Amino acid sequence: MERTFSIIKPDAVKAGKAGKILARIEEAGFRLVAVRQRHLTKAQAEGFYHVHQARPFFGSLVEFMTSGPCITLVLEKNGAIASLRELMGATDPAKAAAGTIRKDFAESIEANAIHGSDGPETAAFEIGYFFAGLELGSGS
Repeated sequence: MERTFSIIKPDAVKAGKAGKILARIEEAGFRLVAVRQRHLTKAQAEGFYHVHQARPFFGSLVEFMTSGPCITLVLEKNGAIASLRELMGATDPAKAAAGTIRKDFAESIEANAIHGSDGPETAAFEIGYFFAGLELGSGS
């Protein structure tokens, strides 16, 4: 079993789409290991997206991610990382495949409804950033 991290972003939560997105995730065979709604502070968003700090979109990304509540998730499934990325679709919803979360629920390339880890190292960092070990249980 592999674990990955995901965020249902503020745009999707505000639009009342979080339940439908969670349902899609569960229908795709993911087990919800940890789920928590939170409203990120500027410092939390900057720390989470630190890898993008030098990019021109960093400021607007932090502002967007602190604009309202989001839902952070730890998900488990065989091949979880690749499977979630396929389910999410392309970052730009206009380029996302039909039936993907971003095609069906995202508003734009920035307000794109969902985040998912892009690799094992990223997933480990992202899970640890938001969830303490005791919150995750044994995985059984």
